[in-house]
Parts: sequence; structure tokens; C-alpha cells
Amino acid sequence: MKLELQLFGRAYEVRKASIQKNGAAKAKLYSNYAKEIYLAAKKGTPDVNSNVNLKRMVEKAKKEQVPADIINRAIEKAKNIGTEDYEVVTYEGFGPGASTLIIRTLTDNVNRTVGMVRAAFNKVHKSLGVNNSVSYNYEYLATLSLNSDKEEEIFNALLENEIEPVYFDNEDGEIIISVNPADHNKVKDVLEKLIPNVSYNIDEVGMYAKDKIKLNAEDLEVFKKLYTMLDEIDDVTDIYHNVILDEN
Repeated sequence: MKLELQLFGRAYEVRKASIQKNGAAKAKLYSNYAKEIYLAAKKGTPDVNSNVNLKRMVEKAKKEQVPADIINRAIEKAKNIGTEDYEVVTYEGFGPGASTLIIRTLTDNVNRTVGMVRAAFNKVHKSLGVNNSVSYNYEYLATLSLNSDKEEEIFNALLENEIEPVYFDNEDGEIIISVNPADHNKVKDVLEKLIPNVSYNIDEVGMYAKDKIKLNAEDLEVFKKLYTMLDEIDDVTDIYHNVILDEN
């Protein structure tokens, strides 16, 4: 099943067209995964064999080369009573020109986090919006891609398991699948049964802009400044936006 090719561009951009990260990015990556693993273990059971969400998060962390001791510490921490509780809080904002942003955070102190996010917008004279002031122009999707020559077999297997892709295409041997996030783990189960030890090029659940915009040079500079400030906030885990970056 195929939608406009534009959808693939939105999904692929998560990994391919990101703003350059500095050397501190690795430390933040490890910290974010530690929080995500802790949260998955805390919400279910702190055992990868019985908690599918925890298992999937640990798999992603290992692929990103997160050290085993960080993964294990996060799981052990979730077993203790009285440790801090993280929650996912999402903010929506307006950048320069017609740009919009959705900022996902994982925080144990909402007041601290919203203060830091708001301060970043204030520094470039832009503002946060209320709930759904931006997100109605985005789609919430799970996207996976893998290199395989089993396109037809994969597509049929998804349908047999009552999974209807929002998007399914083959780009030069790379199969890209977007589905409702509720089907994310079901898709992975199907793929891993068909292709043992499958390696994913993309494995993301996120918000994708329905339409992308191009900013003029001045606005693009301001946008990148805002993005960088947001990205440097420890509690921020993901930033989604509608801007064409032209960095490929």
C-alpha cells in the first residue's frame, strides 16, 4: 500500500536530515536511553524476557552502542522503590517564518523542563503554543526500514496479521514501512519471524509534519539556533519540525 512519496521523505528525515550534533551528543544519548529503559522497566516488569517494551528499548539501545552497564543500571534502578519517576511531556511551539516544532521531553521535574524550553524560545523571540496548536499538522507514526528482497512476502505477512501499513514502499532494496504506533511491536514480530537477526535502518515512533516548508537564510539561521538550544536541554529527547534543512 503506497501513499505519496512525500511521506517517506518525512519519515526518513528523522535520521538522515538532522542538525549536526556536537561531542556532548553521545553522553546525552546514553542519558536518554537510561531514562527510557528505566521508564519501560518501571511501567511493566524490570525483566526483558517478560516486558516486550523494555526488550525493544534495550535492543535499540544496544544498536546505538549504549554500554551494557548503563542499560543494566537503569533496569536495576527500576526495581527499587522510591526512586524518581519520569514522565513524557510534549511541548508545541512556533519558530521563525512558518516553522513549527514539537518537543518531546522525559522529565522528573516538569517546572524545570518547561522553564528551560520556554527560555529557548524566548531567546529567539518565539513562543510556545497550547496543546494541538501545532500537532494537528503532524502525523503520529511508527516507521521501520530494512534492506530486504522479500517485499511481497513482508507485505502479505503484515496483512495476514491484520496490520495495514499507512505506507509501504521499496526504495532500491530498502523497504520502508509506516504504521499506527499501536502496531509497532506487531510489525517487528512479523519481520523478525520472516528475517531472523534483521537489522533496522530506521526504527522510530514520532511525529511527522504533513507538509514541509523552506525558510529563507535569515529565518533558517534562527531556526537552527533554536533547535540547537532545545537539543542541548538534558530533558529533551526528540524534536520534530516542518523545516526542509537541505543538508543531504
